[in-house]
Amino acid sequence: MDVVMIGAGYVGLTTGACLAELGHRVTCVDNDALKVARLRRAEIPIYEPGLSELISKHVESGRLSFSDEPALAASKADAVFIAVGTPSGPDGDIELSYVKNAATSLAPLLKPEAVVVIKSTVVAGTAQMVRRLVHEARGRSDVYVASNPEFLREGSAIRDFLEADRIVAGADDARAAKVLEQLYAPLREKGIPYIATNTTNAEMIKYAANAFLALKIGFINEVADLCEAAGGDVAAVADGIGLDRRIGRAFLNPGPGFGGSCFPKDTRAFAAIGRRFGQPQAIVETLIDRNEVRKSALAKRILSELGGKGRRVAILGTAFKANTDDVRDSAALTIMPLLLKAGAKVTAHDPKARHETERHVSGAAWADCPYEAARDADVVVILTEWDEYAGMDLDRLAKSMSGRVVIDCRNLFEPEAVAARGLKYVSIGRKAAAPVERIKARRTGAGTGNWSEIAAAPA
Repeated sequence: MDVVMIGAGYVGLTTGACLAELGHRVTCVDNDALKVARLRRAEIPIYEPGLSELISKHVESGRLSFSDEPALAASKADAVFIAVGTPSGPDGDIELSYVKNAATSLAPLLKPEAVVVIKSTVVAGTAQMVRRLVHEARGRSDVYVASNPEFLREGSAIRDFLEADRIVAGADDARAAKVLEQLYAPLREKGIPYIATNTTNAEMIKYAANAFLALKIGFINEVADLCEAAGGDVAAVADGIGLDRRIGRAFLNPGPGFGGSCFPKDTRAFAAIGRRFGQPQAIVETLIDRNEVRKSALAKRILSELGGKGRRVAILGTAFKANTDDVRDSAALTIMPLLLKAGAKVTAHDPKARHETERHVSGAAWADCPYEAARDADVVVILTEWDEYAGMDLDRLAKSMSGRVVIDCRNLFEPEAVAARGLKYVSIGRKAAAPVERIKARRTGAGTGNWSEIAAAPA
């Protein structure tokens, strides 16, 4: 089929490349001519494992192209995907102006029987509203509108598309339903579950799914705090409850709070939908507040371990999760400014997200590797679960530091392994591990848990 993708951002690029992999002819349209020129050279503006290679493959095969002029491509398309941004408004509800503008500008260009597929994450009723706008702009009702929400995780988006848990196809008429079936026929033939429903249900499925996953993260973070207070181990607790098939182990890893392009925005929008329809989503509202509190509470915890102004802290990881350069709503964007405001000297490292972080946070120094970031640091803080950090040489890390405290917000290490290097290891939902060897140890600062004089780590 001939497909046009309006929007060459994260969702548009990934979906377009994957549809080309399924055998369709795809044109990705963006109004940024410079961006289009770069994409034609396979210069990808985002970091997503495997995406550059997949785009190069299908640019070469002829099944994927890029344009800043939608008219010609849209006039031939069987399906036109709208994958534009839906930013949050002040009250958490999403802004639909980009979706509306894309739909109304495309409407006169479409051939009869074409289907407009909304890929952007939108609130319930949006597809029906877009259908009215398209029909008004055309002056007739000969094109159709569908809802096909995406479930792509940053860092594994290509696999999430080609090996999806399910495909949600929302259509309110037979023509739209048929086009979606044809688009996804190769995946349906592989046995991937295909949910054919109406557009309102499809829109609700997306928000309800993300809200539930965010709730799992928020829940295990609360359990982690309780484990620390009670002397438990959150990893053991998560394993124990995750083996229940009704619960599952996924999204039960504690951390510094969820971030990224989806969960923060989608939970706020889900709560706003509830308020709009007079059905407040109290659990989700609480989750949103607690997630933000968690980030600032971690900053206070780091400061308590630092013990004073002018102390040095190394921040390892500023992306909201590993395998992406996305820093939207990442814990680092809350924690780093609070540390700097309190007078700490911050040196940061991230394999991919430095440029994006520097757009939001100023005043921090940057290092080219984690050991350089840790040099002379009083405290090292791990915020992102990059493999590069999980594989660090702990002896080398200990030798780089001047202080003896490692705060691991991703539980990448076994506490005993870190403590054996003469380091105090503070993780999430587990009892802090004190250094194995201490010389003239004494507490400094009321309740801080700092050790002022500690034996050097073994060579």
